[in-house]
Amino acid sequence: MSVVVFLGPSLDRADAERELDAEYLPPVRRGDIDALLTRSRRPDTIGIVDGRFLHSMAISPKEVLRAIDAGISVYGSSSMGALRAVECAPYGMVGVGRVYEEYASGRVDADDEVAIAYDEETGRAMSEPLVNWRIALAAGVAAGAVPEPLVQRFLALGKATYFPQRTRAGVLRLLAAEFGKPECAGLAAYLADPAADAKRTDALALLRRIRRSGGPEPSASGAGRTRDSGRPS
Repeated sequence: MSVVVFLGPSLDRADAERELDAEYLPPVRRGDIDALLTRSRRPDTIGIVDGRFLHSMAISPKEVLRAIDAGISVYGSSSMGALRAVECAPYGMVGVGRVYEEYASGRVDADDEVAIAYDEETGRAMSEPLVNWRIALAAGVAAGAVPEPLVQRFLALGKATYFPQRTRAGVLRLLAAEFGKPECAGLAAYLADPAADAKRTDALALLRRIRRSGGPEPSASGAGRTRDSGRPS
């Protein structure tokens, strides 16, 4: 099975290559999937994790549907992949993970909740996705680990912050100005847990789902077939 995965800051490339032997391309933008369809050998499976939208045109649902109509299995998770999976699930795209479920259920409906800013050269994230905080803190409230009024105010402050400037430290400073730093310490510690990164978890789940569906096992060296088709934006 030939697999192409569009991946960016949601998951480190090296970690991805340890899960699935695939051709890893930068975050998807308009025209990238159509370009795959022009290859002499089309991929059997496409995974969409991250996508571009601010300085490049976002991948359209119609382009995803053209791939599905061509007989290609298409999976989405975490970020742009989750958004397109919600729109294209009735036509055969497979959504994977908690972020997808949040959008599919209607509990989250704003695209900016998965959006982040990141360095065009390195792919390093420069802001944080609100959806990660929302999912992690919902679990924290349910477990009694963090107080709901504090969580709701934190999320409201995060929502009011323009996504390229959305960072945990910045929002916590705003929260501490209202509630006091000691009151916010538990929430800050809860968000610092790596398990709070739902987008990363979902990206790994997508790769594992493809592998279970017949995707190639990672090579002994853990190195996938990486090719750059442009800078992320």
